Amino acid sequence: MKLELVPVPVADVDRAKAFYVDRVGFHADHDHQVTDRLRFVQLTPPGSACSIVIGIGITETAPGSQKGLQVVVGAADRSPQVVTPPRSA
Repeated sequence: MKLELVPVPVADVDRAKAFYVDRVGFHADHDHQVTDRLRFVQLTPPGSACSIVIGIGITETAPGSQKGLQVVVGAADRSPQVVTPPRSA
């Protein structure tokens, strides 16, 4: 048995996708707009067998409420700069 996909609730799908892909280095596996109420975006960290899914209509959980996800990084001294989203001006 393996865990393969974890839903992560986000407020802005495009901004979250850009953050995970451009800043953190996740691979964008899928980005499919099924209907106007369902968009499925699957992102996988490099070297991982488990992905996250963000989108519209994926989960009813409030954005920002996901707790307890852990990401293993190879360079811990670099990780705060990578995983901290830029602050809005």
